[in-house]
Amino acid sequence: MAVQPEGTPCWADAMFGDLEGAKRFYGEVLGWTFGETSSEYGNYTQAFVNDKAVAAVVPPMPGQEGQSQWCLYLASPDAAASAAKIRENGGEVLMEPMRVGEFGTMCLAREPSGAVFGVWQAGTHEGFGATGTPGAYCWAEVFTREPEQTDAFLTAVFPYRMKQIEDHAIDFREFDVGGDAVLGRMRMTDDFPPEVPSYVNVYFTVDDCDAAVARAVELGGILRFGPMSSPFGRFAALSDPQGANLSVIDVATTEGEMPPAKEV
Repeated sequence: MAVQPEGTPCWADAMFGDLEGAKRFYGEVLGWTFGETSSEYGNYTQAFVNDKAVAAVVPPMPGQEGQSQWCLYLASPDAAASAAKIRENGGEVLMEPMRVGEFGTMCLAREPSGAVFGVWQAGTHEGFGATGTPGAYCWAEVFTREPEQTDAFLTAVFPYRMKQIEDHAIDFREFDVGGDAVLGRMRMTDDFPPEVPSYVNVYFTVDDCDAAVARAVELGGILRFGPMSSPFGRFAALSDPQGANLSVIDVATTEGEMPPAKEV
């Protein structure tokens, strides 16, 4: 796939204390196979579906042990410039832009409400080799307790246009790049325990949501929500056995009308 427009999700990875356990779980639930572990880059291991790169898993670096979580990377033509914008608009740069061999340049940041994300300036690694097919990334949403802060930050750092979904039951916005919706933002309600911080929820595509959930739970995952049918697909929210949150969605099984959205 070609280099994505600025602000488009282009890659996802996660740190796991039990790397082999993560491989077993995601191999069974999403059908991933794994490439060679790169000791030169901290045992970074890419995951594949039909020989196309879809994500990566990596053991934690010393001092970074803790609960696993998925990190979504947003495309940037200039990671250093993005890092400067992040600081200027109330975000925090957790890892300064760092060149990763010939693959590209990465940066890790936290938006004002606390959700952590990455920035990726592509070199030879342009990002996802496939999206929207079973086993591959499909969509992501920033779950935030402070949506006004998050909205202002994201639109200042990336060239997004916002649309508000007109649904009284939820406070949800889409961020568009070039007319295409690339990212969502959901206000966290009181349904979320207060100790759960703002985070980015990554969706992976499956061909059968209920079967994927059953496999995940059998392997030690925890069902958090769903499965539920929607106009976007049948989806469910899970935590994997090491605590990383994710969602699975069958985009072919839809129900109901798409909600209206207005630009804001």
